[in-house]
Amino acid sequence: MLVRLLYASRAIGRIECAQIHDIMQEAHAHNPQNGITGILCHSDKVFMQVLEGGREAINALYAKILRDARHSDVVLLHYEEVSERRYAGWTMGQANLGKINASTLLRFSDLPVVDPHAMSGKNSLALIDELMATATIVGRP
Repeated sequence: MLVRLLYASRAIGRIECAQIHDIMQEAHAHNPQNGITGILCHSDKVFMQVLEGGREAINALYAKILRDARHSDVVLLHYEEVSERRYAGWTMGQANLGKINASTLLRFSDLPVVDPHAMSGKNSLALIDELMATATIVGRP
C-alpha cells in the first residue's frame, strides 16, 4: 500500500549547504532500496518534505526523522493512502524555498514568507506541485 506523508520542521540553527548535501546523500543512498521517493524543500530556517512509498517504509523513515537532532517542531501536515506516486521522478528532489518569488508564495499562503507551520497541508502540497511545474525542483531520479 502506497502512502504520501508531508511534514514541516524548524531547523536548529541556520540551514547550511553542507547540511542539505548530507541529507540528500543519505536520501539517495537509502531511498531507492526502500522504495521511497519525494522532495525536500528548505529555506535557511525551515524544512518541508513530502515522502512517498510503502506504508511501513514511510512510517519507519518518519520515526527516524522525528528523532533527528537537526530540527525541532516537527509537525505532520498531511498523510494519505494513494493509488499512485506523484513524485516518482525523484529518489529525493530538492527546492530552496528561500528563492521562491513572493507572488508564488502568496498563491498558497496569507503572507509572502516561507512558513509551512502556518500553511495547510493541502496548500503546502499545492506549493510543491507548483515548484514541480515550474522546474524549481532539482535532483536526480
